[in-house]
Amino acid sequence: MVLLAPVTTPYVIFKSRKTAGMILFMLFLTSFSAVVGAELYIWAHEKEKNRYAHLPPITTQVILLCNNLKQSTTDLDDGLVQLENMSKVESSLEKLQQTIAFIKSLRLTLARNQDAIDRLVKLTTDYKEYFMKKELHWIYQVRQYYTNRHVIRHFQSLETYLNDFTALLTYAYTNFSQIADHNDPESLKNYDEYYLRYRRAVDRHNAFNVQRIAFQNNYVKKYPAIKAYLPGERQTETFQLWE
Repeated sequence: MVLLAPVTTPYVIFKSRKTAGMILFMLFLTSFSAVVGAELYIWAHEKEKNRYAHLPPITTQVILLCNNLKQSTTDLDDGLVQLENMSKVESSLEKLQQTIAFIKSLRLTLARNQDAIDRLVKLTTDYKEYFMKKELHWIYQVRQYYTNRHVIRHFQSLETYLNDFTALLTYAYTNFSQIADHNDPESLKNYDEYYLRYRRAVDRHNAFNVQRIAFQNNYVKKYPAIKAYLPGERQTETFQLWE
C-alpha cells in the first residue's frame, strides 16, 4: 500500500496542520522504509538462492558449507584478536572474571568452527567418488586442506591454549589476594606451575600457527582455484604472554 501511495503524498501531508502533518509524515516514512527494507531483503535472499541454481544440489551444498566455515573462522579470529587485547589490560578481579567469561564464549565459537569443518569433511568424503567422476577436483582439494596435519595441529594447539589460559586465570582469580600480596609460598608455587603450562601452550600454538600459515600460502599457490573457498589471511600475529 505504501509503495502505491501517490508521489504527492509527502506534500499533502505537509499542507496539513504542522504537528499532525509531521506525525503523518513520520508514519509514512517509517512504513515506506520498512517496506523497502523488506523488499531488498527478499531480493537479496532470492539472488543468493539463485546464484547456484545452475549447479547440482550436492555441489551447492559444499559451496554453502565452505561459506559458513569461512564465516565461523572469521568469527573465531575476531574473538582471538579481542582476547589478545583483553590480555594486555592490568589484572584485577573484575578483569580476570571478564576474561574467563570471554574465553568460555570463545570456546563455543571454536566448537562451532570445528563442527563446520567436520560437516564439510564428512560431506566431501561421502561423495568423493561423485566429485571425482565429475572432475570437481577443487572440492577434494578443499577437503585435503582441512584434513592436513598442519591445520589439525593448529586447531588442537589453539584448544590447548584456551584451556591452559582458562586454568591459569581461574587459579589467579581464586587466589588473587595470596598471589598479589606474595604472602603464601604454596599459592605462588602453584601459580608458577599454571603459568608454565600456559606459556608452553602459547609457544606451541605460535609455532604451529607459523607452520599453518606457510602451509596455507603454499597450498593456495599450488591450487589457486580453491582460494575463494578457504578463509583469507588470518591470525598472522603471534600470541603475547599474559603477565
